[in-house]
Amino acid sequence: MIKRLLALDGVQVICQFRDDGAFVEGYGMMPEQQMAGLAMFAHDYKRIVQGNADQLSMFTQMSGWTPPGGWVVHGQTLSVCSIANLVCLVNINEASLTEVMREMKELSSW
Repeated sequence: MIKRLLALDGVQVICQFRDDGAFVEGYGMMPEQQMAGLAMFAHDYKRIVQGNADQLSMFTQMSGWTPPGGWVVHGQTLSVCSIANLVCLVNINEASLTEVMREMKELSSW
């Protein structure tokens, strides 16, 4: 199911991980061991983002920060995007991040 994300321009890798960070499946141009590392990174980063969103909500007394809908980390040519328990590696010169995140959101609700 998640493999269909590879059809989007610029998507190089897509991985799914469990709530404990364990690698479930992955597709794309990366060895499986590196995909498992990407999944663990995404799990850990997701927890950091959740903690930050909780603090932001508490300090601002504004609703809508938590739970966070996802996150993106940009590099010079690549971005890592995650929603729920999905993470993908994207070439930002070729991809529409809006389209990638929209598709990931849809897949995460299945």
